[in-house]
Amino acid sequence: MKVEDIKNIAVIGAGNMGHQISLLCAIHGYKTVCTDINEEILKKAEAFADKYLPGRVEKGKLTEEQARAARANITFTSSLEEAVKDADYVIEAVLEVLDLKRKIFKDLDKLTPPHAILATNSSAIVSSRIADVTSRPEKVLNLHFFNPALVMKLVEVVQGPHVSDETALVSFALCEKLDKVPVHLKKEVEGFLLNRIFAAITREALWLLEMGVASFEDIDKAQVFGAGHPMGTFRLMDLTGIDLTYIMGMEAFRATGDRSLLPSPSVVEKYVKGEYGQKTGKGWYDYTQE
Repeated sequence: MKVEDIKNIAVIGAGNMGHQISLLCAIHGYKTVCTDINEEILKKAEAFADKYLPGRVEKGKLTEEQARAARANITFTSSLEEAVKDADYVIEAVLEVLDLKRKIFKDLDKLTPPHAILATNSSAIVSSRIADVTSRPEKVLNLHFFNPALVMKLVEVVQGPHVSDETALVSFALCEKLDKVPVHLKKEVEGFLLNRIFAAITREALWLLEMGVASFEDIDKAQVFGAGHPMGTFRLMDLTGIDLTYIMGMEAFRATGDRSLLPSPSVVEKYVKGEYGQKTGKGWYDYTQE
């Protein structure tokens, strides 16, 4: 299989990552189907596309013709079978729950054409923990986009021991077709590249907060105005979701048994309260007035 053979892409999950990856693929000329079992999330994803594309035209980032073509390229459905029946490449972007992903990939193996590559956008669960439920483990890999997927350039292409060179090369080339900057991980490692670096920063920022050294606002200011980060740890957690921070910490602990990887008490408190960040209107910061 070559990257030129990829015409149809299916994205599983229409949440924040899924609907942006879907739209990214549609903008770059791929026939794209976005699917989710939640009809309300699907409606929000479609509404986002209908708002985003005209906005790009107004800003001069797309021509009207390009926006119309992109909108024609993307469809939304709650039927997994309908979404993936013609797919050449599938990108799963659902919750970071291992059992859920294994069930989805088992279904994908039955519903997709035999040549299709099956990728997971997961940053917490390596594909070797999923690939064995399929008859094509050599075609199952992590393709990790960063949030927001329409903006962030980096994509991590993770080649575990079961992934063929062909699958890795095609996936790398697809990222370039999507105008992204892919990096090739030759081994599976928890957290991959950038999230391992971020995890160390996040652990230290949370320790400083919980020891009462500084407020989360001042820790964020130090990162932005001292280190040149686009946003601080706590604002970033609000953007990506404090629930994701919690789930990733729990998954890392389950995979390694390392108690230092467990989510911090303050993250657990936010998770229990349902204060996940921007998606709920409140996290570390309050977004109800925005």
